[in-house]
Order: sequence, then structure tokens, then C-alpha cells
Amino acid sequence: MVKKYERIKQNIQEKILSEVYQVNDKLPTESEMMKVYDVSRFTVRRAIDELEKDNYVYRIQGAGIFVNDWKSKPKIQIQHKTIGLISTHIANYIFPNIITGIDNYLSNYGYSILITDTQNSPEKERKSLTNLLNNNLSGLIIEPTKSARNDYNKGIYDNIKSMGIPMLSINAVYDDLDIPYLIMDDVKTGELATNYLISKGHKQIVGIFKVDDKQGIDRMNGFIKAYQEQPELLNMGDIMMFQTEENIDNLFKKLHMMLTRSNDAPTAIVCYNDQLAIQVIKFAKEIGLSVPHDISIIGVDDYRFSNYINPRLTTIRHPQEKMGLDAGKMMIDLINKQEVTSKVYEPEIIERDSVLPLASKEMMEKES
Repeated sequence: MVKKYERIKQNIQEKILSEVYQVNDKLPTESEMMKVYDVSRFTVRRAIDELEKDNYVYRIQGAGIFVNDWKSKPKIQIQHKTIGLISTHIANYIFPNIITGIDNYLSNYGYSILITDTQNSPEKERKSLTNLLNNNLSGLIIEPTKSARNDYNKGIYDNIKSMGIPMLSINAVYDDLDIPYLIMDDVKTGELATNYLISKGHKQIVGIFKVDDKQGIDRMNGFIKAYQEQPELLNMGDIMMFQTEENIDNLFKKLHMMLTRSNDAPTAIVCYNDQLAIQVIKFAKEIGLSVPHDISIIGVDDYRFSNYINPRLTTIRHPQEKMGLDAGKMMIDLINKQEVTSKVYEPEIIERDSVLPLASKEMMEKES
């Protein structure tokens, strides 16, 4: 359980790192902090003592507490070789494989990783960054939170960069943060998935994309690009969009209307990722549709369970553990002041059973 003085210290440190409090700004008085945090004077003073010891604040007798020029504080000799890893998720989906790759590489060089997740919440990202910075990091690997929106925590990232801590990004990139990255070519991914369905005779295709992450925006743009390259089909594609906090039931209500309309019902769906595709397959079955006979479905990521569901899911491969290994190598190179080059992975179709060529579907219908 976090102690009261630690909570106050963390809250003030967050505001300093995100530049809510600027260098030489005067902080609230001890009495004001006692009211804000509902604690004793002793607790406030202990928090301020800790911040002063870490060079974040200084006191002037009779004048108050002020923000120190913490960026120029002496660099602490790192005793423990620790790499911070901040991810939107940790324990599920494709993330364990990425983390395994990172850990397998870094452990060869005596480094351990300190992992925290944001659940795709900018507020949790800010707190995670603050907590990680209290551990004398050798480097930081970032999976951006809500990467399609403004970088809510740009001030903190800029300050980490100014502290000389090497950083790199995986899966997505913050536009305003100039650091190396490892990502999929998500525009090409969306385009490849859509063209694959078109090559199988599908014209009425629905694309479902998460739009608060850059991966979803790029995959949606790839979906659009595929249709733009087929002018005769341009008006036959539909797009559905959702965000992290959205109630998934609302999405499926809209999808139900599309799948059951009497005219121009879609014959195929491109899903933002395999996690969504598995849910869509389950939903299609619940409303009486057969996959792939009635509706073909393709996902993205090659999630390990995608090969074991019924039908086995056709998908686009995500490099997962290779991305992790490459991220580990890039971090070691950054720590050693070596030049690095960002890496973009090419998409690759994994053909399984959830997509049926439209000609095969029509033939089966005639035979029945």
C-alpha cells in the first residue's frame, strides 16, 4: 500500500515533470497542502524532504518551497541495470510475446526490465512514467497510449529525453517525439487484408477499426486505399469505428444491422485485430450466421489462439517476439551510443479457414 507521503511526493513530482509547475515556481504552502491532501504537517514535510533530497524542490527560509532546476541535477551512478517498459497492456493478447523477446535479449547483457501498463489511459501513463523514473533507468521502451490523439504527456517525455535517458517506441509512434521506433507497416496491413478479400471475390466489405490508436487509423487508411485502387467498388465498402472506452455492445448493434439488411449485406469483414475478429466470429454465430459460409472474417496480429478457434482465423502476422528481440538490441545500441535505424515490418497474410472465396460460396449455395 502506498504511504501518504509517497502519494504526495508522486503527485508533486508528476506536476513538475509535466511542467504544471515550472522551474522556480512557488509551490503551495505546507498548510495548503495539508488541506489538499488531508494529511498532517509531518506527512507534508516528509514528502517535501524526499523531493528536496531528489533535487526537485528547494526551500527558502521564510519565503516557501520552490521548484528546483531538476534537469541539471547531478546524474546518479546507476547501480542496477534496469530498462523501463511502458505498455498499453502486459498480461494478455500479443504483449507477453513482445515482452519475452525484449527480456530474452536484454538479459544477455545483464539488464532486467521493469514493466508497467497504462490500459491505454493517458492518466495512467503519466503515473507510470513518474514511477519508472524513480528507479534510475538505463533506458525506456514505450508503447504509446492513444497514439492517434495528441500526446497528453509530451512534457514528461521531453524532460526524460533532456535527462539523457535513451528511449525507443514500439507498435506506434508519437508524432512530436523524435525517437527511434519499431512498427508494422499498418497502412499496407489494412490494404493487404482488404485486397486479399477482394481477390477472393468479395466486394461488400466492412472494415472495423479502433481510431484512438495510430495502428487503427493507419489500417483504416489502408482499407480506404484498397478501395480507391478499385474505382468500380469504391461505394461498396463500409467503415465502422470505435475507441478504447466505447461499449462494445454498441458496435455489435450497428454490425447486426449491417449483417442482416436485406440488400447489399456485406460478405466479408476486416477487423482491427485478432482480438476483435474472435469476438466478431462469436457474434456472427450468435445471430445465426456461419463463418465463413455466410460471412468471411480476417484479423491482424496472428494472436496465438487464432489458430485454435473454429474456424481458424485468417490473419496478418505481427512479428511479436522478433519485435521484442529487435527492441532489446536497439536499446543496447542506444545505451552504447551507437547509431540506430528505425524498423518497419512488412505484413504477411496467414491463410486459414475464416475466409471463403465468393465463387465457392455461390457454388455451395447452388448445390444446396
